[in-house]
Amino acid sequence: MASNGNSSGLIVSFGEMLIDFVPTVSGVSLAEAPGFLKAPGGAPANVAIAVTRLGGKAAFVGKLGDDEFGHMLAGILKKNNVIADGINFDQGARTALAFVTLRSDGEREFMFYRNPSADMLLKPEELNLELIRSAKVFHYGSISLIVEPCRSAHLKAMQVARDAGALLSYDPNLRLPLWPSPEEAREQILSIWNQADLIKVSDVELEFLTGSDKIDDASAMSLWHPNLKLLLVTLGEKGCNYYTKNFRGHVDAYHVNAIDTTGAGDSFVGALLCKLVDDHSLIEDEGRLREVLKYANACGAITTTKKGAIPALPAHPEVLSIMNAK
Repeated sequence: MASNGNSSGLIVSFGEMLIDFVPTVSGVSLAEAPGFLKAPGGAPANVAIAVTRLGGKAAFVGKLGDDEFGHMLAGILKKNNVIADGINFDQGARTALAFVTLRSDGEREFMFYRNPSADMLLKPEELNLELIRSAKVFHYGSISLIVEPCRSAHLKAMQVARDAGALLSYDPNLRLPLWPSPEEAREQILSIWNQADLIKVSDVELEFLTGSDKIDDASAMSLWHPNLKLLLVTLGEKGCNYYTKNFRGHVDAYHVNAIDTTGAGDSFVGALLCKLVDDHSLIEDEGRLREVLKYANACGAITTTKKGAIPALPAHPEVLSIMNAK
C-alpha cells in the first residue's frame, strides 16, 4: 500500500448536502433541546470531504439553495479542496435542514425540513456531464431517488459515469423518515442495486433490505448480484464483513472512546474509495483488500471520537497513528 493517501483519480460524489441542527445538550428530545449547533452534513458530501482530507481528489455534484446556508455549504466544500463545479443553486427552494438529536436511549431522532428542498430539484439537464465523465469512481446514496426531478438526474448521472468507465459505488444510507413508506424505500433502494460495482450497507440496512434479523453470510449473500465486485457490511464497533466473487472475511474494528457516530460510515467509504480509485484490482487481492479495510476501519473509528461529521473526518497522519498504536 502507498505510504500516504495521495491518489490522482477523481471520485465524484452525487446527492444531498444539508445542515444538521444538533442540540447543545445530548440525551434530550428535540422539543426539550435548549439550543442547536449547525453541523454541515449529507452523506455524499461527507464522503467527498473524507476523500480530500486523506489526500485524494473529489468533486461533489448536487443542488443547494441560493441562500446563506447553501453558499456556506459550497464554501465548506471548497475550503476542503472538493471540486465544486458540479453544484447548482436553486433560486426558489431552500437548502435542506435536519434536526437531529441523540435521545437518552441512544437512538437518533430526525426531523427534516424538505418540502421541497433544493437538492430534490436537481434536473437531469443541470448535470455537469463533463465532470461526471471524468470520474474514476462515481459514488451515490438513495435519498436522491425519493422524488423527481432529482431521481431522473441521479439515474442519468449514473448512466453517464458508467458509460465513461467509472466504478459505481453505492451506500444506500437509509433514512426512513424521508420515504413515503418502508416498502417504497426498500423497492427504490433495490431498483438500482444491480448496477453498482461496490455496495456498502450497515448491519441495520442489511436487516431492513433482507427482512431477516440475521446478520450472517447467507443474509449478506442474498443481496449479491452478478455485476457486483465488492459487498461490505459495516458492523459498528465490531468492524466489517467483506464479500467478493472469490473470497469473504471479517476485519476487526479499532476500539476508541466513541462520542458521536455521525459520519463514521462516510469516513469508512471515503477511505476505501481513496485507496481503490487508482487500482481497482485491489478488490481481487484479499491481502491488499484487508489492509485497505483496516485503514477504512481506522478512519471510521477516529470519526466517532469527535462531534459532528465533517469536523471529525481524519487526515492521513491521524489514521496512521491509530493503526500503529495497535
